[in-house]
Amino acid sequence: MKIALLGKPFTEKLVPYMQGLIDELIAHQTQILIAEDFKAILQDTINLPPDLQTFKRGDSLSGVSFMLSIGGDGTLLDAITYVGPLQIPILGINTGRLGFLATIPYDQISTAIEALYKGHYSIEDRSLIRADTDQEVFGGINFGLNEFSILKTDSSTMILVHTYLDGEYLNSYWADGLIVATPTGSTGYSLSCGGPLLHPQTNNFVISPVCPHNLNVRPLVVSDKSVISFEVEARSHNFLASLDSRSKPVDASVQIAVRRESFNARLVKISQVNFLNTLRNKLNWGLDKRNVE
Repeated sequence: MKIALLGKPFTEKLVPYMQGLIDELIAHQTQILIAEDFKAILQDTINLPPDLQTFKRGDSLSGVSFMLSIGGDGTLLDAITYVGPLQIPILGINTGRLGFLATIPYDQISTAIEALYKGHYSIEDRSLIRADTDQEVFGGINFGLNEFSILKTDSSTMILVHTYLDGEYLNSYWADGLIVATPTGSTGYSLSCGGPLLHPQTNNFVISPVCPHNLNVRPLVVSDKSVISFEVEARSHNFLASLDSRSKPVDASVQIAVRRESFNARLVKISQVNFLNTLRNKLNWGLDKRNVE
């Protein structure tokens, strides 16, 4: 089996677990590929095999069975940009904080690797959002798992986002910004702006304004078969366009439309971890002392 590793810096207490991960993969005679940046982090603290292969963004990962994302949810979002249309299943190992997407605790790495080799896992497809622009904005990686956002760049003034649904005028949002979230992203930035939670398998987007200057404006759920387009007016003549954690200032003249991407992200699920359990455990959703008697 060929497994790719992508990760971020970690604390000293995690060194034994990282060494255990490499040792576990070697014990299973795994062909290991590791991101160049992550290898630079690991090689100063743990023992790596001398013939370890590396990869960087844009390299072909054809033939890889799984990618292990080692970090937090942001690392997993980044991992999806490496995988792209290959739809390689991604297992998130949580060395960060919340771990809403990266659901495997770092002290259960050995159990997770064993589950991969025994086939004791399931694959969950998650829809992606795609941003089409008339000028290059995201360096060719114009898809994301969580959300696309239009945000103001000036701290003191709102922007005006004229929004269209399949070419039909929807609304003009006077706000700090506008979010279009996938079901996965409905538990992130959109949620903090008052958006609803969507089950991951629903075929919808959530349009959520950021600090709207109108009490009648509320988040809206639309079909992910829709194409949502925008015209932005800003006093500074630019705005911030964001796909997950990747943001770039954009001239207000740039034309942008978002739609569902033609391929999915594939997340590996092990044991009894599911969306409803995660809601209760990570977000304290439905927390009520009457439920724990």
